[in-house]
Amino acid sequence: MKLLENAERIRIYIGEDDKFEGQPLADVIVREARELGLAGATVFRGLMGFGANSLIHTSRILRLSEDLPVVVEIVDHPDRLAPLLDKLDAMLNEGMVTREPVDVIAYRHS
Repeated sequence: MKLLENAERIRIYIGEDDKFEGQPLADVIVREARELGLAGATVFRGLMGFGANSLIHTSRILRLSEDLPVVVEIVDHPDRLAPLLDKLDAMLNEGMVTREPVDVIAYRHS
């Protein structure tokens, strides 16, 4: 697969404890991206953050692993991302999705 210069990145900001149909939401998003044949997906776990409710989530020892922030990042062509974006609307109860153009310098696999 070759990504052209008009690729986009979507970032899905959610909480570690977020679920969809009883399964961790980040897992569901990555599996859905794979089923759609997207170029790849990466999940990042944050050390600290807050969202629309302004409640701070942190990994500090007294509040260890209390719904830490999670970001799922996916890069592909805009038309290939569209089906996932449609599905995300039903999956997310809370969180944020962003979309931005990116310049892909290299994308290789063996």
